[in-house]
Amino acid sequence: MSRRPGPVRRGAAAATLLLALLLAAGCDAGGADGADGRSAASGSADVPGEIVLASGRDVTGKGGVRQQLIAEWNRQQETKGAPFRARLVELPGSADQQRSQLLGALQSGGAEYDVVNLDVTWVPEFAAAGLVQPLPDGLVDSDVIKSVAATARWGDKVYAVPFNSDVGLLFYRRDYLTSAGVTNPDLGKGAGWPVVQQLIGVLDSARGKLPAAYAKGWTSQLDASYEGLTVNGVEAFASAADGFALTDGEGRYAGSVADLRAGLDELRNRTQAAYTLPDAVHSDEADTLTDFAGGRTAFLRHWPYAYRTLHQSLSEQQLGVAPLPGKAVLGGQNLAVARGSQRTGAALELVRFLTRKESERCLLDAGFAATRLSAYEDNGLTCDVAKPAGQATASPTGERTDRMPRDANGRPAYARGTLLPALENAVQRPRTPLYGAFSQTFAGQLARLQGDGPSPDALAKILDKKLREALP
Repeated sequence: MSRRPGPVRRGAAAATLLLALLLAAGCDAGGADGADGRSAASGSADVPGEIVLASGRDVTGKGGVRQQLIAEWNRQQETKGAPFRARLVELPGSADQQRSQLLGALQSGGAEYDVVNLDVTWVPEFAAAGLVQPLPDGLVDSDVIKSVAATARWGDKVYAVPFNSDVGLLFYRRDYLTSAGVTNPDLGKGAGWPVVQQLIGVLDSARGKLPAAYAKGWTSQLDASYEGLTVNGVEAFASAADGFALTDGEGRYAGSVADLRAGLDELRNRTQAAYTLPDAVHSDEADTLTDFAGGRTAFLRHWPYAYRTLHQSLSEQQLGVAPLPGKAVLGGQNLAVARGSQRTGAALELVRFLTRKESERCLLDAGFAATRLSAYEDNGLTCDVAKPAGQATASPTGERTDRMPRDANGRPAYARGTLLPALENAVQRPRTPLYGAFSQTFAGQLARLQGDGPSPDALAKILDKKLREALP
C-alpha cells in the first residue's frame, strides 16, 4: 500500500489565508458560475482554462458515460460563452496504485488536477491531509441514498459528492441449478450462506449434468495483495456480529478480540476449500469475472457493473443476481475539489452537473450504481445526455448489441428490486485517515487463514494487536 500523506506545500502565508477566506465564503454560497468566469461560490474570479478531472477507469468502456457527461457540460459551457472546458484523465493501474498517484500529485503542490474522483474509503485521508476542499452541504441533499451520503463527510463537513456507488452482489448460474435438478433456480432475498453452500453441494453431486468447465461452487476476490481480501473480510466480519465496527467516529481502532474471532470464523466458513475455486486467492475483479463467465463456478461475488458485462454473453435464463448473503460492503467513488485548484467555482459547477439527478440516471442506465433515489424511483426522470440505453452500438442488422435486461422505464431490470435495497443496507469499511495502513494490516493477517497459520484464537489476538498499532 502507499505511504501516508506528508505535508502539503502551499504558497505564501498571505495567499493561504486568502484562500481559506474564499473557501469559507464558498461553503455558504454555492451558486452557479457566470459566463465571465467569476465564481459565485467563492466570490473570486476563477482562472479561465481547462478543468482537469482525475479518475480511475470508466467500466462502461472507451467513450463511456462519464466522458459523455463531461462532453455535454463542455457543450453547455461553449453555448453560454464560459471560458471553461473539462477534461477527463483516467489514471492507470489498480485502485491502490491510483490512490498513490493522486496522493503524490496533490502533496507535491504542482498537480494539474482540479477535481479528483476518490474511492469512498479515501475521503477521510484526503480531507484530513488538507488535499481537498470542504464543500457546500447542499451538494449532498436528501435525494442521495442515506448510506451513500454518509461517505461524503469527514468530521462535520462535506468533502466529496457521491458520483457513482457500488455494493457487493451475488451472481449465480440459473442454468446450472436447473441442470442439477433444483426446481426453483431463483435465490430469494433472504438466502444466506448455508443455502448457497447447500446448493453447491447439489451442484457437486450432479457434476455429470454440468458443463465440463465447472470446477467449484463459487469465487470471489480473495487476493491479499490488493483491496479484494479486505472487502471480503469486512463483509464476513460485519455479518458475524451485529453493529460490528472496527473504528470510532474519529477513525481510531474500536474492535475487540471476540468480534475479530467471530469474523475470522465466518470468513473461514465462506472460503472453505470444499466450496471455493482455488484460484480465488490470487484473483481480482477481472479474474473472477472471467472464471464465472467461462463457467468455472456457479456463484460469484462481484460489483454492479458485472450485471451489464455478464449479460453480454449470458441470457436472463442463464444468469441471476441477488443481494449478497449477510452484509455487503459499500463501494463507489466521490468527486472532490482539489485544494490547489485555481478554478474552484467552475469545478464546483462541474461536480454539481455530474451528480445531478439526470446525470445519475445516465450512470444507472449505463451500468453504474446510481447514488440518488430518484434514479431508481422516479419514472419521469430520464437520461438527457448519454446515448439511449441499449442503442449505443447498434449493429448494421438493427440488432441491439447491449443485451442487459431493462425494465419498462429503461433501467437495468434488477435496479429497483435488488440493487437499491442492497445499497441501502450496505456497510462501510472502516472510516479513518489511516485506511491504507488498516487495509494492508487487515488483509495481511487474513491471508494467514489461507495457509497453515496460527489457530483462530491466536490469530484474533494477533490481528487485534496489529490493528491497535496501525490505528492508534
